[in-house]
Order: sequence, then structure tokens, then C-alpha cells
Amino acid sequence: MKYALIIPDGAADFPLEELDGQTPFEAADTPNTDRLAEHARLGTVATTPDGMSCGSDVCTMSLLGYDPLKHHTGRAPLEAAALGIDMADDDWVFRVNLVTVIDGRMDDHSAGHIGSAEGARLLREFAPIFDQTGLLFYPGVSYRNIMRDLGEAQTGRDWDGLATTPPHDILGKPIRKHLPVGGEHAKLLQRLIAESEVFLAQHEINQTRREMGELPATHLWPWGQGRRPDMPSFSERFGFRGAMITAVDLLAGIASFVGFDRLDVPGQTSYHDNDYEATGRHAVAALDHYDLVVAHVEAPDEASHAADPGTKVAAIEAIDQHVVGPIHRALEDHGEPWRILMLPDHYTRVETRLHDPTPPPFLFAGHKVGGVLRRPFTEAHAQQSDLHIRHGHELMEYFLRSGLK
Repeated sequence: MKYALIIPDGAADFPLEELDGQTPFEAADTPNTDRLAEHARLGTVATTPDGMSCGSDVCTMSLLGYDPLKHHTGRAPLEAAALGIDMADDDWVFRVNLVTVIDGRMDDHSAGHIGSAEGARLLREFAPIFDQTGLLFYPGVSYRNIMRDLGEAQTGRDWDGLATTPPHDILGKPIRKHLPVGGEHAKLLQRLIAESEVFLAQHEINQTRREMGELPATHLWPWGQGRRPDMPSFSERFGFRGAMITAVDLLAGIASFVGFDRLDVPGQTSYHDNDYEATGRHAVAALDHYDLVVAHVEAPDEASHAADPGTKVAAIEAIDQHVVGPIHRALEDHGEPWRILMLPDHYTRVETRLHDPTPPPFLFAGHKVGGVLRRPFTEAHAQQSDLHIRHGHELMEYFLRSGLK
């Protein structure tokens, strides 16, 4: 049996006035997805457990069959693993975004999608300010960076009780209401944010960005803290060998913890400049070598954060043409039974630019799967189904095993 999981990140949405009252899924031309849906089960799945933040760390962990309430220790350790950063058991790891704050409000969580070389230089030149604190900085991709605290044994710090806020959750809101709080060491992170503002204000990279009409990186913003998680491998849990295709370090980190191979796809990015054809082509090739191939595309999520419904529709159409269609055709030609599961990990609303914990729709097609609704794949049609999975981590078992005994 061959399995494919396709994740158009954040593609689910609510009806939009800009799309004549349709959602992006409803507005998009998706003939390949519609063909699949004709013989698929549609439903919804609660990927965000009650009390947890709606983010790709929590939701993707759910989709891969791992209960976030049991295994999630924080977003940052997952991304650190993807970067190959060694973590001791008592280390604390933080995600650190380069962000843009204007008039005291969070204007952009990505500093205008700052380039990786610019971001790395800013982080590298800022780091000596905190040399004596036990905090180490690691540049990532674009605005995404990692900070590691060397562990309670060396620094005497325990970050239990600390509360931080993802910057993409407070777009347009005053940052003073969302600074790190709780625990005896929150003031160190507040100082980091304040000193980064001073350091970045007149940096030549930001001067050039302003002259070019681009958003400057005004602050470093720490969040997503946690310690190294302990997760059994996917093969131990389900008996299958898997591979992950993604441009996002977060998902690559989850893949590493569950024993998936991360497949390098030249031209793959987190935005609509992604080489969708390459994503689909590499996923098809991987089906020859793996039991389960996960193809993750970030572009719809980033379009939502940018409040850009047109680009979100275009990203969904590109995923349909270059990822869904080729994978479906390859599986049909493969000569053995197959199944496809397609779903966003969560809603990301264009209107609010934020994630939303509404259970996203899913499409489940293939061997011994009979469609009931026989309608196109949309949020409304999935909600009309009689299949609603309350605990997101149970969907993987259903996808892999249901109806096969």
C-alpha cells in the first residue's frame, strides 16, 4: 500500500467579500482535487486540542498521529532539530523572529520576508550584546531564527511559567500588551526585545530596506519556547517508512523527531514563488522508496497572513495542478493499492490574518474508500459530512488502517 498526505498549509478559510462570498477553496479552479473528491470521504478534524495554540507545530503533530497534549513541548525545539542544533535535555530553545513594529504595533511578523543573508547578518551582529547571558543565537531561513539557553545547570534559569506570544497572532496590536511575562526571568527577554530595537534602528541593512521601500527589521521577538520532546518514531507506531517534503523548518523538525527523511527540493520556498512543479515531481519520485510521502506547501498560509486572497486562490490552484494531480496519477499507475489524504493543517483567515482553530476539512480517497457526498472539496461540503474527528491525532490511524481488516 502507498500513502500520500498533501498539506496546503492554512488553505481553509471563511467566505470573503473579495471573492464574492466564497472561500478560496470555493473560488479556486481545482479539477484534480474535484476528481478525487468524487470518490472520497469528506470530513473535518479538530487538529488543535482545547487549550492549545492553533499553529502548525501543534496541528502538524496531530496530523502525523501524535497527540500534542502528550508530545508537544514547544515550537522552537522542533525547528532547532531541523537546523541540526544540538540540544541537551535541560536546554531551553526559543524561536526568535525578526519583526516590524510601527508606532508600537506589530505590523509584520516577518520583517517584510527579509532575506536570509540580511537576517543572518543582523542576528550575528546583535548576538555579542548578550554574550555573557548564556543565550546563543542561530540564524535560520529569512526572519526565522533560533535562540538556545544553555540549560538550568549552567545558567540557573528555568523557563517554566513563562508566557510568550507568536508575533503572527498579534498583527496590528500593541506589543506592550504581549511582551514575555511570567516566571522570574521574563525581564531578560523584555530586555532583549528593547535592546534589539535600539540596535536595529540605525543598522545599514534597515536603512537600505527603507530606501528600497521595504519593511525594516525593527525588533527581535522571542516565543515558542520549549525543551527537546520525546517522541516514538513513526515506524515504531505505525510500521511505515515516511518522507517529508517541506520548505518550513518546523515541519522538517517534526519529521526528524518521528524518523522521517526530509527530501531536498530545489526551488521550494514558503511563498507563492515556490516551484510547485518540483514539489509534485519529487513527491511522485519518492513514492517508489517510501510507504508514506508528505507534501507540504506553505504558500496559502503566507498569503493569508498577508491578507492577499488572490494569491491564496492562485496557490491552491497551483497545488491542485502540480501536486495533487501528479501524485494522484502516479498512484493510479503504480500498480498497488493507494490512499491519499489532503487537508490544511488549520484555517488561516485572510480577513484577520490569523490562524483559526475551526476544525479544517479533509479529503480521504483511495483503496476501499467510498464517497458519500460526491461533491467538490470545500469547507462547507466537509462540514455537511457525517465524519467529524474530534481528536486530530486519531486521523492518521483512520487514514492508514480503516476498512482494511
